Amino acid sequence: MISKKTIVLLLVSLVVPYVAAEGRIQKKTKEEKLTFTWSRTRMDGTRTGVSCPGKDNIEEALGHVDGKVYHAPDGRIFSGGTVPDVARVLIGVQPSMASVKEVVGFSPREMIRTYPECELSNLFIDTIMAAVEKESGKKVDVGIGNFGGIRVDMPKGDILLDDIMSMFPFRNSVVYVALKGKEVRAILEQMAATRFQVLGGVRVTAKDGKIVSAEIGGEPLDDGKVYGVATITFLLDGGDDLHVAKNALEVIECQSEIYDVIMDYIKSETAAGRPVEYHTDGRVRIL
Repeated sequence: MISKKTIVLLLVSLVVPYVAAEGRIQKKTKEEKLTFTWSRTRMDGTRTGVSCPGKDNIEEALGHVDGKVYHAPDGRIFSGGTVPDVARVLIGVQPSMASVKEVVGFSPREMIRTYPECELSNLFIDTIMAAVEKESGKKVDVGIGNFGGIRVDMPKGDILLDDIMSMFPFRNSVVYVALKGKEVRAILEQMAATRFQVLGGVRVTAKDGKIVSAEIGGEPLDDGKVYGVATITFLLDGGDDLHVAKNALEVIECQSEIYDVIMDYIKSETAAGRPVEYHTDGRVRIL
């Protein structure tokens, strides 16, 4: 039986965009050491025309295999070697993956992960903030997430259940944390000095590794005020070098996980007849 991990690796090898490095050994004389040079090739389906399949377009998206010959979607033919074997396995498991090929929404444009703020990261944290406020019954002022928790971009067009599973694969629960303003400031200062993570409810400007200004709810960050913070379990005590629960006045771990929260949002937008799209608003600025 083929494991899910194997299926994912096979799918990545043929479909998902990534950057591969190819090493070439250089000739050497007796006096020289062995050296390598590297070239990079973007594996994005252009070599074969392969794309991510839905449950009803497997051959169109992945091509087909006849004996030991693989016929790619763009008409190219691969005979011998490992390509036909990999393609046969990948195509063969598609029927068992039909349940995750359900269309759950539509995105009018691709949402690409970019730093320090992007449509997808804002959708991610704003949705978590709303879910934590609803589930905990507490007012949420700030959201803190991590870019590493968003594993792939939002595709343009139909959104599959598999897309969201791949986008948010980690089983982290969403959490409410009550923090004094000075603790929120310390987190923002740490980010300014290192790398900003996903933020919501704030407007932060940084320069030369220091905070220039910070607002929450349109007002200057108040060190003495208690703020409600929505985050995830991974970031409570050390994940991505953040310790959101440090010196917390209250911590409430909710039942919902990130995937559940995002899926609820997408399904509600789809049920209302709206596409899944979002915006940037300049919440994080680095001068």
